[in-house]
Amino acid sequence: MRRRDKRIEDKTIITEIFSESVICRVALSDTPYPYIVPMNYGYAGGVLYFHGASEGRKLDLIRKNNKVAFEIEQGYEVVKKEVSCRWTTKYRSIIGVGKIEIVTDFDEKRKGLDIIMSHHGREENEYEDNLIENIVVLKLIVESFTAKQSGDWK
Repeated sequence: MRRRDKRIEDKTIITEIFSESVICRVALSDTPYPYIVPMNYGYAGGVLYFHGASEGRKLDLIRKNNKVAFEIEQGYEVVKKEVSCRWTTKYRSIIGVGKIEIVTDFDEKRKGLDIIMSHHGREENEYEDNLIENIVVLKLIVESFTAKQSGDWK
């Protein structure tokens, strides 16, 4: 990271960004251009969980190459100044890499869905077995990341 003064190393703040943010953008390898997709997620123990349809470009690309990059941001605010070049943005973000897997085990799919639902505030969940069987749950194992804060926070 070029601006070391913006780097976040406090594990409490990093956990807060992972836990309180809503959207994760996942970048997948494709030719001739990368493919990026925003998804809601759940986070637990260094793993991001997603869910989605059982077919599509995202899954085709994961099957070819499961190495991904991701980005999560927590809030943002454009700070306007008199001089245009002095404008700035306040935010917190995490950018990282990892390997994403398509979860096939029924119980692990349920666990992943529970983590996603808990992340969004719902603790008691009921699922129809046939829906779990037909939905895809993705598990992104975070390998490395950097966290950054720009501007005063809160």
